[in-house]
Amino acid sequence: MSDPALTDPSVVNPAALVAARAEIDAIDDALHDLLMRRASLSAALAAQGMKAGGASFRPGREAMILRRLLGRHAGPLPRGAVVRLWREMIASSLRQQSDFTVAVLAGAETLARGHFGLDTPLRAHATPALALAALAAGEATVAVLPSPADGEAPEAAWWTSLDTPRLQVVAALPFLMQPGQSFPSAMVVALFGADATPRDRGLLRLERSPGTSRAALVEVLEGAGLPPLRLVFAAGGLRALAEVKGLVLPEDPRLAVLSPLRATPVGGYAEPEPDGPRVRGESG
Repeated sequence: MSDPALTDPSVVNPAALVAARAEIDAIDDALHDLLMRRASLSAALAAQGMKAGGASFRPGREAMILRRLLGRHAGPLPRGAVVRLWREMIASSLRQQSDFTVAVLAGAETLARGHFGLDTPLRAHATPALALAALAAGEATVAVLPSPADGEAPEAAWWTSLDTPRLQVVAALPFLMQPGQSFPSAMVVALFGADATPRDRGLLRLERSPGTSRAALVEVLEGAGLPPLRLVFAAGGLRALAEVKGLVLPEDPRLAVLSPLRATPVGGYAEPEPDGPRVRGESG
């Protein structure tokens, strides 16, 4: 069948358009072949039980895939399109390898769908406590909750009562930050710890004495070698959340300096990427 472009009077160069369309079709076929091959590999991993006893969801590995692709990306295709395409493929692989369900706070469904795929089962909950309860009960694989905010109400400050080390933060959304965005919009909680990558952020829950100022907490954290990137206080409470560079494990010797604050690691996440080319030498 001849291409309609050959007889369309509005086409300036019909032969060139037909040739370009043929090349695009060939590229589409090649992409489709590779996608089917990728899906077959994921299915083989699941069938062979190569991840038996371990979590199929590996947020650190996912972050490394996207960082590598964004690092080599060039041309007019937006970085956001690359992330959306691969997030959907990664989510499809997760569903192939395990029963994957997301508990999410009502209102954050779009953000969760953008990260975990359009076909991943999503269950919305009215409060963070209900979402975490669904995760703890095994009704969900992960819970997506709003990023902690300074001065938020106690019922919204889910991190103040996070059941660690059983439940931990393992990822943050979105992976591709919008211009001017310094911190993620949401965090992902799971029943396992975060994967380490070359660029991570760790989270420490602190218990301060009445009257302890923000400046005093910052001074203590800096003295321990854990200068905070940000410090969040729940309204009316004595608990604070410090975000620092690098994951902090329970055996980290720096925690001994923070013993008066009863510092508790509550997980962390791979640093998101900026929606723009990363400056050489930039640490995030």
